[in-house]
Formats: sequence, structure tokens, C-alpha cells
Amino acid sequence: MVTWPLFADQFYNEKLVVQVLRVGVRVGVEFGVRWGEEKYGAAVRRGGVTKAVEELMDGGDEGRERRERARDLQEMAKRVIEEGGSSFLNMECLIQDIREQVMAIKPLHE
Repeated sequence: MVTWPLFADQFYNEKLVVQVLRVGVRVGVEFGVRWGEEKYGAAVRRGGVTKAVEELMDGGDEGRERRERARDLQEMAKRVIEEGGSSFLNMECLIQDIREQVMAIKPLHE
């Protein structure tokens, strides 16, 4: 993933993808710099995008490790949405809670 944050929580998302999960390459502005203010280096040049894409597509050890981590995350994401997975169970709990709340309100309107 090539990241290019512009405002708000996008900077934190970039940090997660690039530094924590290590499946992305950054291109873009620095935290706290307003987009479009070239005097602070916020504008991204063609060369910066080219460099980020080349780094992302790198066939070396770092690129191979990045792709392996992305595949591992993909497998983890698949497991949590399967029956019995944590996201599956959380969604079931949410649906059950909504049903219970609807049933609690329904008798008041009858």
C-alpha cells in the first residue's frame, strides 16, 4: 500500500500501515503540515510517487517480507470473519443486542 495522508486520522493510519504492520510505503506530507503548502514540502512530486511505487514493488528481501506480512494479515482477516471468528461472534452479539432492544420497546407500542 502506498500511503498519502492529507488530514485528521490519516496520519495515524499511515503510521499503522508503514511502521507497525510494515506493509506499506509512505509518500506525502509530514504530520502537522497543511496540504498544499509547498513551502513546507507538502506537495508531492512525480518523483516521490515513482520512488514509493518502486520501493513497494521491490523484489528484494524487504519487498518480499512486506508481501509476506500482507498475506499473513489477509489470512488473519479471513479467519476472524469465518463462523466462530472474533468479528463473526461480535456481529452476532450486536444483532442479538439489537433484537433484544427492539423486543423491549415493541410491547410499549402495542
